[in-house]
Amino acid sequence: MVRYFESTHRYKYNWEQVVRAFWCRYPNPCSEHVLSEDVIDRFIDSKGRLCTKRMLSKTNRVPKLASILIGESFNNLVYIIEESVLDPINKIFVTYTRNIQMQRLMTIHEKVTYRKSAENSQWTEEERKARIASNVFGSSKIEAFGVNRFKQNVNKTYKGFHMVLDAMFAKYSNSETNLEIISKLHPLLKERFKEGAKNLKEVAKSKAVPIVSAAANSISTNREEKH
Repeated sequence: MVRYFESTHRYKYNWEQVVRAFWCRYPNPCSEHVLSEDVIDRFIDSKGRLCTKRMLSKTNRVPKLASILIGESFNNLVYIIEESVLDPINKIFVTYTRNIQMQRLMTIHEKVTYRKSAENSQWTEEERKARIASNVFGSSKIEAFGVNRFKQNVNKTYKGFHMVLDAMFAKYSNSETNLEIISKLHPLLKERFKEGAKNLKEVAKSKAVPIVSAAANSISTNREEKH
């Protein structure tokens, strides 16, 4: 038996903002179970789409019933493969995720599509579809457990994503800066943004050095030619 889950959600931010925030979703207070995210592969295909493959590690509680039925003990660490295709021309961003551990117990395949809202071009619509299946004896109960937990995690995902979007793009009327808002969401987020700014400054500096050097050489050459 297979169970399906579908949902739609709206973000009152434009498509570009949602895509940018997507890569900064973790960590946030609603996704403490996400431990790491690593890019495995990234390239631009012949259609000009950005294709990315990442591996995420998460903690994932396994029901006691599963351990009893299979006769195995499980740790709480699960690895997830996330593949995405970002189409900047048609403004469609699609992600595909699947678990690569505990497949004997349960498989979860998810597809999420982000596109501009038909109601308001400054908003973004998200369409989520998931397939949850188990092949072990007593699979109906395990699948029911999986669907219920999936729903809970989706609600946390929405909440956490909204927090990150607000921190990155919302305009605040008080004296707080976005960095201060971010630090309230999660201490690691503040460090990530600081590190990103530092890296950007170092890249700019490294590019500026050759330019300054080349300019100095050019001035020196011109002076020698005049003499």
